[in-house]
Amino acid sequence: MLKLFTENFWDAVARLILRNKIIILVGIVIATFLLSQKWDNMRFTNTEANLLPDDHDVNITYNNFLKTFGEEGNLIILGVKDSTLFTVEKLNAWNKLANSFKGNPSVETVVSIKDLQKLVKDTKDKKFILEPFIKDSVSSLAQIETLENDLFKKYPFYDNFLFNKETKTIRTAIYLKKDIVNTSIRKDFVLDELIPQIKTFEDTYNLEVRASGMPYIRTLNAQNIIDEIGMFVLAALLVTSLIFFFFFRSFRATFISVIVVCIGVMWSLGIIGFLNYEITVLTALIPPLIIVIGIPNCIFLINKYQHEVKLHGNKIKSLQRVITKVGNATLMTNVTTASGFATFILTESKLLKEFGIVASLSILAIFMLCLLIIPIIYAFLPSPKDRHLEHLNRRWIGGFVNWMERMVRHKRITIYITAFILVVVSIIGIYQIKISGSLIEDMPQRSQFVKDIRFFEDEFNGIMPLEIMIDTKRKKGVMKRSTLKRMDELEDLIIEIPELSKPISVVGLVKYSKQAYYNGNTKYYQLPTAQENSFILSYAKNSSSNVDLLKNFVDSTGQYARITTFMKDIGTDKMERIEENLQTKIDKVFPKEKYNVTMTGKALVFQKGTKYLVKNLAISLSLAIILIALFMAYMFRSGRMIIVSLIPNLLPLVITAGLMGYLGVPIKPSTILVFSIAFGISVDDTIHFLAKYRQELQANKWKIKVSVYGALRETGVSMFYTSIVLFFGFSVFTISSFGGTVALGALVSMTLLFAMLANLLLLPSLLLSLERSIANKKVLKKPTINIIPKEDDKGEKDSEF
Repeated sequence: MLKLFTENFWDAVARLILRNKIIILVGIVIATFLLSQKWDNMRFTNTEANLLPDDHDVNITYNNFLKTFGEEGNLIILGVKDSTLFTVEKLNAWNKLANSFKGNPSVETVVSIKDLQKLVKDTKDKKFILEPFIKDSVSSLAQIETLENDLFKKYPFYDNFLFNKETKTIRTAIYLKKDIVNTSIRKDFVLDELIPQIKTFEDTYNLEVRASGMPYIRTLNAQNIIDEIGMFVLAALLVTSLIFFFFFRSFRATFISVIVVCIGVMWSLGIIGFLNYEITVLTALIPPLIIVIGIPNCIFLINKYQHEVKLHGNKIKSLQRVITKVGNATLMTNVTTASGFATFILTESKLLKEFGIVASLSILAIFMLCLLIIPIIYAFLPSPKDRHLEHLNRRWIGGFVNWMERMVRHKRITIYITAFILVVVSIIGIYQIKISGSLIEDMPQRSQFVKDIRFFEDEFNGIMPLEIMIDTKRKKGVMKRSTLKRMDELEDLIIEIPELSKPISVVGLVKYSKQAYYNGNTKYYQLPTAQENSFILSYAKNSSSNVDLLKNFVDSTGQYARITTFMKDIGTDKMERIEENLQTKIDKVFPKEKYNVTMTGKALVFQKGTKYLVKNLAISLSLAIILIALFMAYMFRSGRMIIVSLIPNLLPLVITAGLMGYLGVPIKPSTILVFSIAFGISVDDTIHFLAKYRQELQANKWKIKVSVYGALRETGVSMFYTSIVLFFGFSVFTISSFGGTVALGALVSMTLLFAMLANLLLLPSLLLSLERSIANKKVLKKPTINIIPKEDDKGEKDSEF
């Protein structure tokens, strides 16, 4: 029985592939067809990315809030900052625009200036009634002046809700039905109904309408992701195939490689559909990733094939050697790359798990496709002509290889000193890295919807909800005067925090009730005294209008209340300070034996998710290092060789982390992925080099020096080619409008460039420097390396394995 992954195993694989060419090709066509049938199962996500596991305390708190008060991210806001709005024609048109959404099946309610109502005391029936500020429509400028005076001066309850009295910015609130917020109906409403109506209004009345709110932001952000998938795939194909052609100068080789990676992309999309996963901001990156990772596989296989043809001219023998000599190394490189992605499976985040599963399966699939398709196609084609092999003799490539060999042979100390200085400088930079929990930092900063977010931040202090839920632990406990006073004290602190908007809660409604009781006198906009409480509440109990207003702030039992505030898009540090200040006040004002007060909201959940992800980064990266160390142990069964192989791959990660600190690039969900991905890919060069190094040892009677330089000369060209392809391939992501995708592409590209230099210069230097120390062990098994010093022909000590 063949031992797995030995030379005999790969000989058998080569025979199997080359003797069953038609059957294998038919099998690939059938598999591709079957996977393409699963594309119908693919769907773009309609929910927000939740970075936390379902059983995390923050998620449990948020879900408890949703059970009590329903979906909180269902608000879309429209705003206008233009003095010409306050004319009869335009103000009526603005109210008509808001009114046009009221009958829409996706909309629960709409609140515009026309819908605002005065709370008025009815002394006859001893109750409060609601009277509209605008009964039907505005008919005169005098009516507008009265309206402005009422809204901006007399009724503080509405201040900063639908208008900013300082800048006279007006907005309309559209509340979507809570059951459609996380469905495709929301997307259809925003794209097919809301945006066209806004555009018509803008064109007709020459007013710029700003739109925002979580449903609107999520829809446009998701649409941008969808639009970029095709762009990335085409750009990745174009860039990698152009570089491939530049190196090989062969249309045939380029076309074969493009066909292979295109089938790989089709398989990756089929895997997503087969597993019934949604296309998220991460899984959308997988098709171009497969192209970028697949092309280097093609380079190694085709370069080896052409190298063998040049040596002896036998096509079939060359193809057989491609599989037997490069197959094992290519398998190991793809397994290590897949392992880098697979570590995300071990996190508790659903988003990362799905990304890890699809990416790792797709990488293994592209390896299999490369190994099967390339030798089979070349078996049907005639042998390469001399012009196809010219790239192997190019002077500049020879010069580059000679430079590497010269550096390793004569400048080893310089290489070590440079590496040491880079490590020290990078460690200083690492201490300057900050963590960012910004919800919109990675969104397309030049897009109109992000500009609109900034607009509402300036005018109304943000649009991202922060919710505080108060559990009074008894029914009807919210309306107790002691509870209202405690809530009012907490709201005073919120008002003092510049990053938070004016809070909205039952407290404001009770204050408004007292103002109404005293005939709208603004100075009575305050909580009732103990004496006033009883007769003001008696009015409230007789009023159906108050019940309607209360339902958004208090649950049906009267046990739970909410305080809603909106926050600016701020960094993690500021967010944590605000949370700490609020929690200190909560602990001081609300006794734990009487109240259970929790903070939640989408912004807080995202910030906590970022912190959780950072914690998981260390775990996933450690697992990737351990897995890859195990692969090295399998190849060499030597602890020192494991250390030698890991150093050139850890060094680029340290340098990249240092650069992030110096350049002010924060740790966030997008940049967190860089380290595990880059490590999994960069170690590929190490494996190719060491695999060739081991073959050279066997061919050169176990002489280390000869073997190191031989491995460097043969694999150096392929390593350079693949690293350049990977560098420019990942650079494709920098054309994205998403800041996170740009950072991911730029950082991975830089890391892989550093990794190439480390593997071409530092790795062979370490092997030569450690020659004497590892020359004291003897290896009995073939994969195990044993070194016995012996004299070479020149009298220098070399080593034998």
